[in-house]
Amino acid sequence: MSERKPSNSGRRRTRVPLWRWRRNPVRRREDVLEAWLVLAVWILVAVGGTLVGLVTAQAADQVFARQRAERTPVAAVVLTAVPAAAATGTGRDVAAAEVRWTARDGSAHRGMTLVPTGSAAGSSVRIWIDGQGKPAGEPATPARASAEAGVFGTAAGLALSGLVLGVGGAGRWYLDRRRLAQWDREWTLIGPKWGHKTG
Repeated sequence: MSERKPSNSGRRRTRVPLWRWRRNPVRRREDVLEAWLVLAVWILVAVGGTLVGLVTAQAADQVFARQRAERTPVAAVVLTAVPAAAATGTGRDVAAAEVRWTARDGSAHRGMTLVPTGSAAGSSVRIWIDGQGKPAGEPATPARASAEAGVFGTAAGLALSGLVLGVGGAGRWYLDRRRLAQWDREWTLIGPKWGHKTG
């Protein structure tokens, strides 16, 4: 019969839940402040981060929707030829060129905008104009706008959470410094008494 090794299951650490909130002789003022600080940090991260993310995402989605409503495509004539090797480096084969177009009210306009590389002078291209008749970028599709709004919302929520956690960490560091200073003062008073022999 094999010998059974003693199990460590009998040895349990005593944990007192929420000890900083309970009255006890070793609890200090800094412990209570830290408990409130930790609670405030997690509420701000959970509630504040979520709210900021949702508000930012909704605001970005409204901006994209307004751009889709205001911007319209028009036909434009390229006035300056664009060489095939004149890419902007944005990953798309486009380059800036001067174009001429007619606005919805019939007025003629000229300006610089991005056109496909290799466009010859006099060729027709499609450009986007805003509500004032000026060249503008192509608006995001609803699916792309939703994805980008989600990214903006997530980034805003994470940024607020990071800021709150940083402030909370600094607050806990300050409280730790105060505790250590207090323990040092108390040890200076009590420590020498432990060195004397009793009896």
